[in-house]
Amino acid sequence: MLPYIIGGAALGAAGFAGYHSLAWRSQLYGETFIGTPGRGKKLALTYDDGPNDPHTLHLLDVLAKHKVKATFFLIGKFVQQRPDIVQRIVAEGHAIGNHTMTHPRLPLLSSAQVRAEFEGCAAAISRAGFQHEKIFRPPFGLRRPATLRIARELGYTPVMWTVTCFDWKKTTADRVEQHARKQITGGDVILMHDGGFEQMGADRAHTVTATEDLINEYKDKGFEFVTVPEMMKTGF
Repeated sequence: MLPYIIGGAALGAAGFAGYHSLAWRSQLYGETFIGTPGRGKKLALTYDDGPNDPHTLHLLDVLAKHKVKATFFLIGKFVQQRPDIVQRIVAEGHAIGNHTMTHPRLPLLSSAQVRAEFEGCAAAISRAGFQHEKIFRPPFGLRRPATLRIARELGYTPVMWTVTCFDWKKTTADRVEQHARKQITGGDVILMHDGGFEQMGADRAHTVTATEDLINEYKDKGFEFVTVPEMMKTGF
């Protein structure tokens, strides 16, 4: 019986560890910024996996129209391809953060490889002529203690989220909005995607439409949209 108990305990521990490497609110492996959930009237729109042609550009049009600033977590390989899009992001007052060079599953990499992913993205942004905030979002939300330790050694604050809209897959704007409404309570960091990590050109039209609808709806409800660095400084 004992081997079965030990085996079951090991499987349970593995499941527990796996859950907390994925759970976006979990702080088990180290503190991450997730906003001030349930408190205040500020919301931080964040977008992963860009820059992406053409949908990052369409998204910037929407944000400019409504005078809303957002936070973009950029993939270094795409920054190298389209520095002109990054230039517009920065010029229009949005914050940019590090989303690694190639969007790997960081827990599967060695410490040296993890460090190279951070530094590669930072170098790509720097070579394009820009500075990024010292904020980082792990690809797929995956992190372990070593991941966060390396991030902090490099001066980064890890940023997760409290609202996920499942817009990384084929969906509709209405479904994206429904997911958001079910989770928004105030003080939220909202996860969306303006690109796809595999290649440039991912269809994110549903994200663009949902963004405009959510801005209109939550502005009418008295919410203010801020960047992640602004939320970090001022809280709720």
